[in-house]
Amino acid sequence: MRGNEGPVRRVAVIGGGISGLATAHRLTELDPGLSVTLLERADRLGGVLDTHREDGYLFEWGADNFITNVPWGVDLCRRIGLGDQLLETDQQHRGAFVVRNGKLRRIPQGFIVMAPSRVWPVVATPILSPWGKLRMALEFFVRARPDDADESLAEFVIRRFGQETYDRLVQPLIGGIYTGDPRRLSLQATMPRFRDMEKNHGSLIRAIMRQATASSRAERHSSGGRYSMFVAPRDGIASLVQALARRLPAGTVRLGARVAHLAQAADGGWIVQLAEHGEPAETYDAVVVATPAGEAARLLRPLDDQLAEPLSAVHHSGCCIVTLAYRRAQVRHPLDGFGFVVPAIERRRVISGSFASVKYPGRAPEGHTLIRVFIGGALQEELLGLSDQQLVELAARELQELLGIDGPPLLHRLARMPASMPQYYVGHRQRVAAVQARAAAVGGLFLTGNAYHGVGIPFCVHSGEQTAQRVLDYLRQQCAHACDK
Repeated sequence: MRGNEGPVRRVAVIGGGISGLATAHRLTELDPGLSVTLLERADRLGGVLDTHREDGYLFEWGADNFITNVPWGVDLCRRIGLGDQLLETDQQHRGAFVVRNGKLRRIPQGFIVMAPSRVWPVVATPILSPWGKLRMALEFFVRARPDDADESLAEFVIRRFGQETYDRLVQPLIGGIYTGDPRRLSLQATMPRFRDMEKNHGSLIRAIMRQATASSRAERHSSGGRYSMFVAPRDGIASLVQALARRLPAGTVRLGARVAHLAQAADGGWIVQLAEHGEPAETYDAVVVATPAGEAARLLRPLDDQLAEPLSAVHHSGCCIVTLAYRRAQVRHPLDGFGFVVPAIERRRVISGSFASVKYPGRAPEGHTLIRVFIGGALQEELLGLSDQQLVELAARELQELLGIDGPPLLHRLARMPASMPQYYVGHRQRVAAVQARAAAVGGLFLTGNAYHGVGIPFCVHSGEQTAQRVLDYLRQQCAHACDK
């Protein structure tokens, strides 16, 4: 594609979050002679991912770790030199709590998001009533749904386990993951493996117990989430962003570059016009739109309204993360877990809390603790209208009541994350398939990001790297077609 093969090919990647960064990095990794320009409207890369150090504390503004049961995040870290810096969660405290009548109760050991892998911890838990436990056990005898139609997570759980298990365990766990409303979230798009379990084993409990037989002892003794499968860079998530940026060729990244207009040229190339006054339009052979769905819809509406419409319909929930630091002696709770989730039926004003300095070392000075509190989400979006001071006071008050904290926090930091988490509503996979089919019909246009096939860091990396391969395949086809002429 260069030298004797023709002119250098140019690709624009719009959006400098983890998906756009992964796309740009993979393009240059697979074809170092390609000219890639990464356009980011903000003054920094990383999107919702950011890390700050202050007074011995490490503050994460977005995700603070990622899962390893899919390989894409770890593989990328290894390729860019971060593999030996990945920390595992503290093995002594792998577990979580759920609020029940204003008190933190340990989630039964072996209960993984939606179903138990061990019997006795569920029998002994005070979280569920005797009837709730019996109804959960009856899941063994619930028939599998005969068709493959999509349904909401709430419908699926209530159908299989009953209302109480949903209200007391599953809803808060899912709410903590997606900051969403399980009554609207698609089972197929968010947790398809549970539908596969039902289909293949007839019972989720039966399927999970069979899987647990082959799992590690540490995993069987965790609760709430598969905590042994999570890792975090030693210096925070931003170190992943920084390492990716360092590996891009000089001049690849352009910060403060808001794309005002995107159009297809007569020769099939792409014209990208930035918003800066007097900035000349630039032409590219291909364009990757790696922005949130709403921004992608804005850019693509003048080009194809039928492509933009379903993109604009992807709802994003927002939240606020209030991080508070305390002396360990101020907190009466033993903090013998990684955090807690709050059921909606408890009618509290927080979604969850994460004991950041318990999960990973180096997050707080010796004798101190750092706790992240999540507020808002799809079920309490109105709370995001509170002032910063009101949100901090709300978070501190909730922690005081739930953890028995004496005195005010030593310091606090607040990060607002408006419209940051895409919500995969029922029918999401079908809508995305239609969007991608229509985009594929437009030569040289590619979409990637967390609005499509997964919201976690590894899924964003995978989406970006798959997109990079599709871009290169397209450019090679274009070269072959030009040569044939």
